[in-house]
Amino acid sequence: MNRLASATSPYLLQHADNPVEWWQWGPDALAEARRRNVPILLSVGYAACHWCHVMAHESFEDAETAAVMNEHFVNIKVDREERPDIDAVYMAATQAMTGQGGWPMTCFLTPEGEPFHCGTYYPPSPRPGMPSFRQLLAAVAEAWGERPDELLDGAKQIVAHLAEQTGPLQESIVDEAVLAGAVAKLQQEADPVNGGFGRAPKFPPSMVLEFLLRHHERTGSAVALSLVDRTAEAMARGGLYDQLAGGFARYSVDAEWIVPHFEKMLYDNALLLRFYAHLWRRTGSATALRVATGTAEFLAAELRTPEGGFASSLDADTDGVEGLTYVWTPEQLREVVGDDSAASLFGVTEEGTFEEGASTLRLFGDLPEPLRGKLLEARAKRPQPGRDDKVIASWNGLAITALAEAGVALDRPQWIAQAVSAAGLLLDVHVVDGRLRRSSRDGVVGESAGVLEDYACVADGFLALHQATGEAKWLTEATRLLDLALAHFASPDVPGAYFDTADDAEALVQRPADPGDNASPAGASALAGALLTASALAGHTEASRYREAAEQALRRVGVLAARVPRFAGHWLSVAEALQAGPVQVAVAGADPALRLAAARGVHGGGIVLAGEPDAPGVPLLADRPLVDGSPAAYVCRGYVCDRPVTSAEELTAQL
Repeated sequence: MNRLASATSPYLLQHADNPVEWWQWGPDALAEARRRNVPILLSVGYAACHWCHVMAHESFEDAETAAVMNEHFVNIKVDREERPDIDAVYMAATQAMTGQGGWPMTCFLTPEGEPFHCGTYYPPSPRPGMPSFRQLLAAVAEAWGERPDELLDGAKQIVAHLAEQTGPLQESIVDEAVLAGAVAKLQQEADPVNGGFGRAPKFPPSMVLEFLLRHHERTGSAVALSLVDRTAEAMARGGLYDQLAGGFARYSVDAEWIVPHFEKMLYDNALLLRFYAHLWRRTGSATALRVATGTAEFLAAELRTPEGGFASSLDADTDGVEGLTYVWTPEQLREVVGDDSAASLFGVTEEGTFEEGASTLRLFGDLPEPLRGKLLEARAKRPQPGRDDKVIASWNGLAITALAEAGVALDRPQWIAQAVSAAGLLLDVHVVDGRLRRSSRDGVVGESAGVLEDYACVADGFLALHQATGEAKWLTEATRLLDLALAHFASPDVPGAYFDTADDAEALVQRPADPGDNASPAGASALAGALLTASALAGHTEASRYREAAEQALRRVGVLAARVPRFAGHWLSVAEALQAGPVQVAVAGADPALRLAAARGVHGGGIVLAGEPDAPGVPLLADRPLVDGSPAAYVCRGYVCDRPVTSAEELTAQL
């Protein structure tokens, strides 16, 4: 029976024709496991995941393997991007049992959903230290048949252990000492040759770079700026960045940023677009301008959906071959260009930097636009990677923020228009009965409830649009989402602590609450950032309430920020904005030069809003009149304001 055919997830639809009798997660699947008294085999992955495809081809498409799965288990397939709550609970179990995690994730659960054995990828044949998938299935089925009580007891112990490990963090503020200490620790962990932090594999540290840039803006720290510059330049010239079409891959498998894992994720590109736009704003870097522009163009060309939102990802594989679309040999470049100039520019060698003599493209000079166009045209004739075209609320929120902020700073109104379209889709499709749903596809909303990061990132995007457009409705919608988040996700017992799922969401064996920033902001840190921004834009009553909530959330993460700043990048960015004020610039009256000076001069996390004095529903412009009949800019930091100025030069000097 095909139970995946109605799914909104392209990942689930990829498995709809498997001989495995898959279920979607839900009470019916758990009830079936109880009725049959068999374990649940939970398989979690996502559409752009290379090893998910490999295991699907080797095992889930194999009739004999499927027969074993169907006989002994209720098999549930979950898209981690649609259900991050399920993913978080069982990833914590996987890491507790094995010391590591990743996707595909393979977990065996009791009919009540309690995990008793977890792992990741399993091969079709045994390997040293790793059983085959069929061997594992047989062992689990045998253990369940012969000693089920032992497995049930073990599962309860695992759930109890997870509950002990995942309580809220102790109160510990993020003050000036923590911020400076985080910079020093990041300097220790930095790769002084290749940029980035730690060893391979290397993920783009977008939120850490945003923090370091904000710290430099506020304190003048040369160390912070040098860490930013080295990493930003290395990523922009390496194989991680698509030198032809723009956009970043998810991570580099090596320390030198040469060979990426080729999937391109919306969240990475949204965060990196925002960072590179901010870097250009502060330093005027030509590389930052090239990358910000290229990444915004990638979002529009490759990820925009017909409904105006942004798709989740492009696949790592093309026709089952990793990187097929993107890599080149010297001969392939010669066929297009006619000589070896392109091979030299991109570091493409006869030996190759990837597999089978092919190379990724890195940039060792300036890329002429005609050459880029010619190679892009040739590449477009190759098979292209698949696209996961579901729309995730939080990731679209990140994209809206990035496009709105970059669009204002770089004076690209088309980017702001794209952000407005995506926000309109979220309002029209994802808001159901006043609450936010996590995903949609082809304009049809999914069943999964929004999690904390959805409410926070979408609210933040709406606040960025309020600033970019001056329209009151975006502030209204943002504060409505923030009020819902405060009401439904806050811990009732611990001030400043938040759960990732709502108090009325489906109950899992554990209610997830992960405070750490990883590839994207933690739900709680995203909420703290949105609350702080809202406090600078809302009316007086709401402003103090939101600021107090943001400060309270930050008081929970001092230890995390001090000990592992690489996993607290967004928290640290929010703390920097708080230390700086945040800076507010209200431009009363229509003066494009004043508005542009404000957008380019403001510190990271700062507020810029332009519009007519006392515009209805726009508190930042209240009681801020024209000066002698001319448009004027009002600059405030925290609770202290400068005198209004009427020229772009004066405003730039103030900022």
